[in-house]
Amino acid sequence: MKQILDAYPELDVIVVGAHPDDVEIACGGTIAKLVRQGYKVGLIDLTDGEPTPASPGPEVRLAEAKKAAETLGVQMRVTMDLPNRRLFDSFEARVALAKEFRKYRPKIVIGFGDKTPLASPDHWQAMQITDAAIFYSRLTKWDEHFDHLPVHTISTQLYFRLAFEPQTLEGFPGQFTIDIGDTLDTKIAAICCYETQFPPAKSHVFDRVRGAAMIAGAAAGFTAGESFVSVRPLGAYDLVKLVLPGRTQPAPLASPAPKQPTEEFLPEDRPLKTLQ
Repeated sequence: MKQILDAYPELDVIVVGAHPDDVEIACGGTIAKLVRQGYKVGLIDLTDGEPTPASPGPEVRLAEAKKAAETLGVQMRVTMDLPNRRLFDSFEARVALAKEFRKYRPKIVIGFGDKTPLASPDHWQAMQITDAAIFYSRLTKWDEHFDHLPVHTISTQLYFRLAFEPQTLEGFPGQFTIDIGDTLDTKIAAICCYETQFPPAKSHVFDRVRGAAMIAGAAAGFTAGESFVSVRPLGAYDLVKLVLPGRTQPAPLASPAPKQPTEEFLPEDRPLKTLQ
C-alpha cells in the first residue's frame, strides 16, 4: 500500500472546483500565495467543463487548465471525468473524489460554499459532493469502495465564493480574508489562460475580478483580498497576530540582570573589606 501512495505527493491543501477556471476565479490569488509560502497545493476539477460555446473540445480546455496550473505554480491538477452540465451529488461522485483525497492526503480542503444563482448549478452540486467526500475519506470498513486506499482524515474544511458572488457567505461561524495584494496579478494571469472562456469580448470579466478582490481586501485593510469561511469556529494563540496581521512582534521582556554584591553585602566565601 505504501508503494501505491508513494506515487502521489502528500499535499497541504487541495482546492476543488466544478470546472476548470472555477478555482482560479474564486481563490487564485490565495493559491499562488500558498505556493510562494512553500505549501504543497493541488487542484481538482470535477469535470472537464465541456462542452462550452467557444471551446473546440476537451483537449483545448485541458491545455488551458494545465497552463493555468503552471501559472499558479501548484504541485498537481486532477481533472475528473464526471459530466459537465449533468453533475449531480451521487454515491459514485462522492467515492471518486474521496479516492483523490485518500491518494493526496491533504490537511485542508477548500471548495464551493453556496449556490450561485444565474450561474451553473454544477457549483452547488460540487459543494455537496465535496462535503460528502471529505467525510467518506475517513470512513473505515468500506475499503472495497475505495480501491483499498488507506483512510485519511482531513483536518480543516473551508468554503470559497466566486469573485462574482456576494461578498459574504451567511450562516458560518468563521469568516476571514487573505491578503493577495502581491499575487492578484498572478490570479488574473491564470484566468487569462482560459482563452476559450474569456475571449476579447469578455475582457470586462478581468476588471470585475480585480474589482471584487480590491473590495474584499479593502474591508480587511489590504489592497486586494479573497474571503473564505470555516465550517467551524476559528481559534488563535496570539490575539495581536490574529487581529493585526503583519504587525512586528514585540521583543521579549529582558530578564533583570543579577544584582552585583556590594562592599557591605559580600558572599560569605569572600573576606570582608576592612574599613579604615
